[in-house]
Amino acid sequence: MGTAHLLRRASSAFLSSTTTGPLRPRCPLPRRLRQPRAAMATDSSAAPFQKIQIQREDTTFDAYVVGKENAPGIVVLQEWWGVDYEIKNHAIHISQLGGGYRALIPDLYRGKVALDVAEAQHLMEGLDWQGAVKDIQASVKWLKSNGSPKVGVTGYCMGGALSIASGVLVPEVDAVVAFYGTPSSELADPSKAKKLQSSGVPYEVHIYPGCSHAFMNTSPEALKRKKGMGLTDENQEAVDLAWSRFSAWMGRFLGSA
Repeated sequence: MGTAHLLRRASSAFLSSTTTGPLRPRCPLPRRLRQPRAAMATDSSAAPFQKIQIQREDTTFDAYVVGKENAPGIVVLQEWWGVDYEIKNHAIHISQLGGGYRALIPDLYRGKVALDVAEAQHLMEGLDWQGAVKDIQASVKWLKSNGSPKVGVTGYCMGGALSIASGVLVPEVDAVVAFYGTPSSELADPSKAKKLQSSGVPYEVHIYPGCSHAFMNTSPEALKRKKGMGLTDENQEAVDLAWSRFSAWMGRFLGSA
């Protein structure tokens, strides 16, 4: 069963879509699935991404931008695989929603992309989570300083957890949509988001029955990879509904171009 959370804090909104059961800052795959598998080659190499570099403190990292200049911005956060074809597919789709958005993918793994499940697990476990939140904050600031009046954050799996963390820790974020992921209390206490109810800040949680982890990944390559991991469900109706809710939420709190 999948779940979606939409939240908005003092100046931010949160929406999240996740699978059922306890949520962790890691992709909630059964241990039997954590075996090496071949990953698919990217099919987004020809996409109109602009590669940029963003500076924060004494660190520089790459990011990939697509969409209309001066449109509201959305930072799109990777799954545990890294900046692969599917996160680029999501960014392209997001940039075309409504009146258009400027989508930015920060490269949290600094150029590394997992080729199998074991490597993805290794890369995620080695991630500097506090540093990743700083990357997200720098990405939000870059968009706002380059024409985006408001900026939201969204992510999937590991990126879903980081999306919620950014809603707690990054004051510049205006809205959040998190798909299947919750941060550890050491990174950002999710209970702070729950306090939004008493504060009057809007948020939503949506559950998608029968949908497994990564149900939003629908490209042929992603479906092949999921089936190799034992995730065989396909539910286009749920995917379309989740995208519709995403578009409505971001349009409500970010506006559109």
